[in-house]
Amino acid sequence: MNKTVKSTARPLAALVAKPLNDAFRKQGFASREIVTRWPQIAGAEISQLAEPVRMQWPRQTNDESAPGTLVLRVDGPAAIEVQHHSGLIIERVNCFFGWRAIDRVVLRQAPLARKPARKPRPKLDPAAARKIAAALPGIADEPLRAALGRLGSAVKRP
Repeated sequence: MNKTVKSTARPLAALVAKPLNDAFRKQGFASREIVTRWPQIAGAEISQLAEPVRMQWPRQTNDESAPGTLVLRVDGPAAIEVQHHSGLIIERVNCFFGWRAIDRVVLRQAPLARKPARKPRPKLDPAAARKIAAALPGIADEPLRAALGRLGSAVKRP
């Protein structure tokens, strides 16, 4: 007898979690959050200058909790500043993990894979919004008419 199986929509995060975890594990990361949440871990200033590449763990030792080394990619001119902040980076990463995960930071000078900056939205023209709102005589609710005027001017802007 054939049983029908209900298929339900699953979040994308549930589908890609295992492949992502495997890819990050190959780079030595104990957790993918160190890459995905790097700006929150390192802070805005440091995350603009450096990004995590991998974590290197010591070879088999008797001490299983031996800390590893965090390898960071840094733009050439910023390497000295990031090296100066290496103690702070170690402290923040260990605080994030809740245990002494790393005890060293190694820098690799290479261009960062930066995300393109978002263009700021152009400002709405209040005169155009009022003109469009005035052209809507059938709407008695004034806040609704003003909101529709702003919407109309946002749609018409270049």
